[in-house]
Amino acid sequence: MAYIAARIDGRLIHGQVANLWTSSLSISRIMVVDNEVATSDIEKAALKMATPSGVRLSVLPIEKAAANITSGKYASQRLLIVAKRPLVFLELVLRGVELNTINVGNMSQTDETHHISQSINVLDEDVEAFRRLRDAGVTLTAQMVPSDESKDLWKLLGDLGR
Repeated sequence: MAYIAARIDGRLIHGQVANLWTSSLSISRIMVVDNEVATSDIEKAALKMATPSGVRLSVLPIEKAAANITSGKYASQRLLIVAKRPLVFLELVLRGVELNTINVGNMSQTDETHHISQSINVLDEDVEAFRRLRDAGVTLTAQMVPSDESKDLWKLLGDLGR
């Protein structure tokens, strides 16, 4: 298996991802997939500082992440893939990465977003990306921390998901 978990979180690596998810899933590598962050030495340094001791970190653009995953580069590792938006995961799937489930954690509110839960706010383009991921066979859940109940994202989307 090339990955253990996939999570959408606008904050990327922070307390919940670094401590709770990483330890509950026994993650050995966190892969942040983001075309912009991958080119920022400052952002990469901040992510490295937030990564728990003993856990490896990769910060990659979409194309390189997909190539590494599909080639089996991380097959022997317990990989957590993290991205800010669902479109990143759709791009990975379109490039051949097989994803079973994506956990939606935190998506911040802006003037353009629709509020669907305490921590999840979606743009219209996010809903379309979620729809395409679902159509590709990916299960979409919402769960902030491992001790929370996992919820079906489509139930939270309500009329937006129709």
